[in-house]
Amino acid sequence: MRVLVVEDFEVLARSIGTGLRREGMAVDVVLNGNDALGHLAITRYDVVVLDRDLPGVPGDEVCRQIVAGGSESRVLMLTAATTVKDRVGGLGLGADDYLSKPFDFAELVARIRALGRRATPAAPPMLEAGGLVLDPSRRVALRGGRRLELSPKEFSVLECLLASGDRVVSTEELLERVWDDAADPFTTAVKTTIRRLRAKLGEPPLIETVREVGYRIGVSR
Repeated sequence: MRVLVVEDFEVLARSIGTGLRREGMAVDVVLNGNDALGHLAITRYDVVVLDRDLPGVPGDEVCRQIVAGGSESRVLMLTAATTVKDRVGGLGLGADDYLSKPFDFAELVARIRALGRRATPAAPPMLEAGGLVLDPSRRVALRGGRRLELSPKEFSVLECLLASGDRVVSTEELLERVWDDAADPFTTAVKTTIRRLRAKLGEPPLIETVREVGYRIGVSR
């Protein structure tokens, strides 16, 4: 899942970004509305966590532009205001959800995951191939009944490949969907993660390399 965090209080913004990355999400963090609109112009996000009180372009205007542009990104509005009027106002702008500060981080994660499911085409509750069973909601993977100990990045790469069916997924797409804009496009992170996944998945081989194109699940389902 790709998430954009827009929050002008830098300590909070970085903290949210770090926490969401630990949950296996690809997260970009910006501190003002202008930078948010710049990122949104070039990157597709599943969820935008948007502070309402931003310097420069305010959060309300960022939300309006997301909605007016027909974006599929879901907006979770953050604000220190707690009145019903404020919540209704934020939702009236087109935000999909609303969370008042201070908030519990576990609740933030749960709401982002719920919005992320709405931002992408419906996927089966369980993903299966070649004896592998992946449960995205519980973040659990098993093969041959054996639980696999996967890192957040490994799990996300495997989920992306399984959800893509027989389609080949390029290295660039994996970088975009699983990592974030801090990732070096020339990095070997994808290749290294695929190699670790293959070792953990065992035999028979499950991930197929399509030369100069990318990767796919290479077994009949």
